Amino acid sequence: MMLLRRFEIHQPSNVAEAVQMGAHFGEQASLYAGGTELLLAMKHDVLRYKHLIDVKVIPGLEAIELRDGMIRVGATATHRSIERSALLRSRLPVFTKMESLVANVRVRNTGTLGGNLCFAEPHSDPATLLLVLGASVAVEGPQGRREILMDDFFAGPYETRLAPNEMMTAIQIPLPSGRWRSAYVKFQVHERPMLGLALALETTEDGETFSRARVAVGCVSPCPQRSAAAESLLTGPRPEIERNLPLAAEALADSAELIDDQQGSAEYKRHLIRVFLRRAFVKALEGS
Repeated sequence: MMLLRRFEIHQPSNVAEAVQMGAHFGEQASLYAGGTELLLAMKHDVLRYKHLIDVKVIPGLEAIELRDGMIRVGATATHRSIERSALLRSRLPVFTKMESLVANVRVRNTGTLGGNLCFAEPHSDPATLLLVLGASVAVEGPQGRREILMDDFFAGPYETRLAPNEMMTAIQIPLPSGRWRSAYVKFQVHERPMLGLALALETTEDGETFSRARVAVGCVSPCPQRSAAAESLLTGPRPEIERNLPLAAEALADSAELIDDQQGSAEYKRHLIRVFLRRAFVKALEGS
C-alpha cells in the first residue's frame, strides 16, 4: 500500500502571500490547487514536498468573467465549473464541450485549469485547445506580473516557462468573432487520451473561403504543437482546403515530433492525425 509522506499545508490569504511562501520554502514547497496530478505523483514518490501551498482558498481566483474583450478564467476554476459556465457556453462553447471530455466527473469536480496547465502533463486536453484560441496566461511572482502566450508556455513534458516562485493567476482567451469556426476532437482508449486535435478557421462573409487557420495536436508528443505549414494549407477556398487536408495532416504530424511509446507507434499516431483532422474540419463547419 502506497502512503503519502508527511507534509504541511499552508493557506495564504492572497496571491502575494502565496508567492512569498513559495520563496520562503523554496524547492521544499509546491503550489497546490486540485491536486489530482500532484498528490498522485507524491503518493508514488515521484515528487517529494514538505510544504503544499493551498491556493484554492484565495478569494476570487476561481472567477470566470468577461473583461476588456477577453474571457478571463481564474487559475483555480475547476474543469466542472468551466464546463457548466453560462458565460462560456454562450460565448465560447467549444471550450465547455472540451472540458466535458476531461477525465471523469470526479476529476473535473476537483481538478483546476491552472493546475492542469502548470503540471504540463503531455496528455492534456485544455492545453491543445488553448493554443488555437490564442490564449495567454497571467502570472505573478517576486518580480511582479507578466503574461505568457500559450505558444510559449510549455518548455517540455512537465516543464513550463514559469520562473521560480511565479504563480499563474488566470487564463485569458480573446473573444473570437462570429466568423471563427472551431472544434476539438480526441481519441482515447485507456485512462489518458491518445490524441487531442484542435482546429480554428476564420471564414469570409460567404463562409466558403478561410482567411486564417490555427491547428494544434496534443497527446502524441512531449508538448502540444501548432504547425505553421499545416495552417497555411488550411487557408483558401473550401474545395481547395478539402483537397489539402491530407497534406495538412502530414505537416501537422511532422511538426509534432511524434514518438513511439506505450500509447502507440509514431506511424499509428500519424494515421490518427489524418483521420481526426478531417473530423475536426467537418465538426468546425457544422458548428457542433
